[in-house]
Amino acid sequence: MFGLRPKSKALLGIDISSTAIKLIELSHSVGSTTALYRVEAFAIEPLPNNAVVEKKIADADAVGQCIQRAVMRSGTKTKRAAVAVSGSAVITKVISMSAALSDAEMETQIQLEADQYIPYPLEEVNIDFDVLGRSQASADMVDVLLAASRRENVDDRVSALETAGLIAAVVDVEAYAIENACALIMGEHGDERTEQTIAIADVGASTTTLHVLHDGQVVYTREQNFGGQQLTDEVQRRYGLPRDQATQKILDGDVAENYDTEVLGPFKEALAQQIGRALQFFYSGTTFSRVDQIILAGGAAGIRKIDELVEERLGLPTIVANPFTQMSLSPRIKAQELMREAPGMMVAVGLALRGFD
Repeated sequence: MFGLRPKSKALLGIDISSTAIKLIELSHSVGSTTALYRVEAFAIEPLPNNAVVEKKIADADAVGQCIQRAVMRSGTKTKRAAVAVSGSAVITKVISMSAALSDAEMETQIQLEADQYIPYPLEEVNIDFDVLGRSQASADMVDVLLAASRRENVDDRVSALETAGLIAAVVDVEAYAIENACALIMGEHGDERTEQTIAIADVGASTTTLHVLHDGQVVYTREQNFGGQQLTDEVQRRYGLPRDQATQKILDGDVAENYDTEVLGPFKEALAQQIGRALQFFYSGTTFSRVDQIILAGGAAGIRKIDELVEERLGLPTIVANPFTQMSLSPRIKAQELMREAPGMMVAVGLALRGFD
């Protein structure tokens, strides 16, 4: 999006989160009778504190150097990359336009009329659009998704990639990257899943984002100030551990004897409450009254049995996201490490898939 269009070539999907760079490279086998995609490269590189604050890049050089280390660790030779801006940094609107217009004519008309939809000076924003399909209002019209973000949100990400020696081929929106990755998961369960309403709770370090998909498309997004960092902070405080050690012990499930009952249990309950609250906002602000399934994504989704607790508390079928279950792996990929990180790789995978659009 934002004027940077993908071609049918492999892309590095690079998720710039608050705490880490997550990199994935996929290859695509057209007509394959086994796995359609193969994981060719994978790396996660921790970011310095405050390099990214509230999903905004505060130190583009530090982020670029971190991306460079992730590229070197992964062993990839690919230079074209896709990154994403967060939903809170993007304005989206669906507008109707004449189906007779070419892409160039649509672009010209959107540039002329954009000030009707964008509450910022046009010289301060990047604008892109995507034709969604025929409009239900008229057969002569098409629905067009208009997306705009302040120029600095895009430029900072492009700059960080350039520092790492990469080319920004695509700048997408996190919600649409999640939508792309979710199509893989839904596809594993047959066509009946595509008509369902699926809630994806993406639990980041400081923010939990609820994306709701209906018929495979994002219809609602909401961010809440709650994330896995609260668990890490409590482990650090209670057990006197440095951040890196606390994070590793949480991943290993080996913190302390009373950890499960006194620290992890309350965090899991709080997470279930946050997801329930986000769903209530969704129901009250839309015509939907129920979702068919919850998919847990993000680093905290890897917590043992978190899906069982959320399902029990909210009364909705709940699974942990894993976009790799139907993929084959390059021999250089460490399968155990990849699967451990799988719930947090949804955005990166969705971005990498843009190379095959």
